[in-house]
Amino acid sequence: MTSHDAAKPPARDPWQLPDVSDLVVGVLGGTGDQGRGLAYRLARAGQRVIIGSRVAERAETAAAELGHGVRGLDNAGCARESDVVIIAVPWEGHEATVASLTAELAGKLVVDCVNPLGFDKQGAYAIVPEQGSAAQQAAALLPESRVTAAFHHLSAVLLQDPAVEKIETDVMVLGDSRADCEIVQALAGRIPGMRGVFAGRLRNAHQVESLVANLISVNRRYRAHAGVRLTDI
Repeated sequence: MTSHDAAKPPARDPWQLPDVSDLVVGVLGGTGDQGRGLAYRLARAGQRVIIGSRVAERAETAAAELGHGVRGLDNAGCARESDVVIIAVPWEGHEATVASLTAELAGKLVVDCVNPLGFDKQGAYAIVPEQGSAAQQAAALLPESRVTAAFHHLSAVLLQDPAVEKIETDVMVLGDSRADCEIVQALAGRIPGMRGVFAGRLRNAHQVESLVANLISVNRRYRAHAGVRLTDI
């Protein structure tokens, strides 16, 4: 063993994740099925959650229905008062919503979970945005934010069902900052049954987003709420 080898620090355990219990999580699009489900699961796990909507009253009503201390604000207020902001708006409104919140999202950790999909008689299919993915579109629109991508493959039905205690699935997390990804992984891990798994840099978000088209086909064929589980890790 050389002196150089002896001085090398031991490899860090990739499952050693930060404590995120004090972070306030905002969910833009929190009145839609996916956003509402994520807000419910995180709040049920003890996270402080704010849901945002274009209309504050709609967010307040949804928050009251969810309980668990969830608050409702308009999108701008949600972005301002949260430490981590999940974008869960429909793809059709993604660009306009994100562009309208550049100032409020500056300095924030942003988690994009939007899946650019189209639908025709053959079913769902992936759309490729000009920037490569929804997450990359968000990053281009939010130069002062720290953008990651995660929570794409979750069933809104399971997320919203209070009778479901655990959701056995993995959450692939992508981003250019490993520390930011670990925060998102840790948030995913607060939900019983879930693991947050680092899955590469933001440039690889397209195939993760587009996989949802395949999951929709699986769910229709097998009448299921399929997710993704990664093996050997």
